[in-house]
Amino acid sequence: MEVKVNDDCTACGICEDICPEVFELGDEIAEVKENPVPAEHEEKVREAAEECPVEAIEIS
Repeated sequence: MEVKVNDDCTACGICEDICPEVFELGDEIAEVKENPVPAEHEEKVREAAEECPVEAIEIS
């Protein structure tokens, strides 16, 4: 699984709260720390994408 955070991100921190192993807040938007996403974190990344209020997390 590959994941990215697009420019719609508002840096609300929900993704980092749900999966800090993969997401961290940068200066203006959340950033992905680990790509491709390790299998053990895929479920939490999907949850973060679903919970993102602006749908800024893109999974491929």
